[in-house]
Amino acid sequence: MPLVRIDVTENRRTPEQLRALADVVQDVMLDTFAAPPRDRYQIVTEHRPGQIIAEDTGLGLARTDDLVVVQVVQQGRSEAQKQAMYRALADRLEQRTGLDPQDLIVSVTENTREDWSFGRGVAQFLTGEL
Repeated sequence: MPLVRIDVTENRRTPEQLRALADVVQDVMLDTFAAPPRDRYQIVTEHRPGQIIAEDTGLGLARTDDLVVVQVVQQGRSEAQKQAMYRALADRLEQRTGLDPQDLIVSVTENTREDWSFGRGVAQFLTGEL
């Protein structure tokens, strides 16, 4: 059950391009994180130019205003799954949207079953509904 935030600079992509970006991310979640079908929780946020500041951390990366930051909140994925997800995102976003892999930052955060409520004020993982 990944929760994915996708941050981009506004006015760099059409609504259709944003949806394509989100669709690629979802496909990768299904393939590398074994997310169940229809388990899609994504928040796409556009920021004014200059509101995403991402330097290259000394790696020699050439960032542009096409930068995409993907944050994934999840539970129980292995190191191998995470590495597969990073690679698949870079490859597929480049192939399907033209995103330069240098313009992709991905961060994964772990939480537990007790950290989720999908509605009605209930922790469905703890009640056995999920």
